[in-house]
Amino acid sequence: MVGGGVAGLSAAVTLGRALRTVLVVDSGEPRNAPADGVHGYLTREGMNPLALQAAGRIEAESYGATVVRAEAVSLRPTTNGFEVGLGDGRRVTGRRLLLTTGLADRLPNITGLQEQWGKGVVHCPYCHGYEIRHQQIGVLGTGPMSVHQTFLFRQWSDDITLFLNDTVAPTEDEMARLAARSVRVVEGVVESVDNETGLLTGVTLSDGTRFELQALAVATRMEARANLLEPLGLQVAEHPLGAGHFIEADPTGATSVDGVYVAGNISNLAAQVIVAAAEGTTAATAINAGLIEEETALAVRALRKPSPTGRKLT
Repeated sequence: MVGGGVAGLSAAVTLGRALRTVLVVDSGEPRNAPADGVHGYLTREGMNPLALQAAGRIEAESYGATVVRAEAVSLRPTTNGFEVGLGDGRRVTGRRLLLTTGLADRLPNITGLQEQWGKGVVHCPYCHGYEIRHQQIGVLGTGPMSVHQTFLFRQWSDDITLFLNDTVAPTEDEMARLAARSVRVVEGVVESVDNETGLLTGVTLSDGTRFELQALAVATRMEARANLLEPLGLQVAEHPLGAGHFIEADPTGATSVDGVYVAGNISNLAAQVIVAAAEGTTAATAINAGLIEEETALAVRALRKPSPTGRKLT
């Protein structure tokens, strides 16, 4: 499998416990690395994302999985499955391929925004809302989901400002609803995200007007890490809400290409860490079931082959 975050490692544990040979290829760059802690994951609340990943690797390896720290640079189908080319020149093969490469968050090109990502700049209210509760929170307009995001963050604070950023144009009804929830709406382009000694302090508009803030929420464009999939015949699909693009799959993680599965943010842009882990387990059980069917069919065919005497075995 390609991707060693919680989705890939959860799958590796499940397949290892099913006595399967498992190889996990991971470049060591999880999406949530900038965050201080994982939230919404039962019994792991606040755990550092890299520490969670390290614990997951140990657990997967305890069930016989091999975790390789390398970058996958190519994928291709073979007669008996799939081949993954690694950045160091090695090539590894397997009968099934599980992709848990996640997604990349594309941020607007605003001075200071990237530097505060995962710190003063957040995106998910369920991941970060509690930590910034009762603070001065701004919402940066980036697209059609920004108004919805504003209403969500209003649950955690009564001091919310929506910056339209010359990108969002709320309808009359939305403006009425924002006013009813005491949300300030500010027109104009956000030019910079300001900080002092590493802490977010506010935003400045292109006309020089400055607004003090303690946190800024941004709805990023989420794009599946799928740059290697073309040789497999897989294409990304645009999210119906315009949030980004993803790989389509059925509830088990099976894609349109036989033998290729996906789990986590590559196929579910909104999946939190605990959901991604569950999807990895679901895909692993589907993979194991498919291998059992394949192995059983081969055994039946072997049983029915003619014996050396020319008679069929029954």
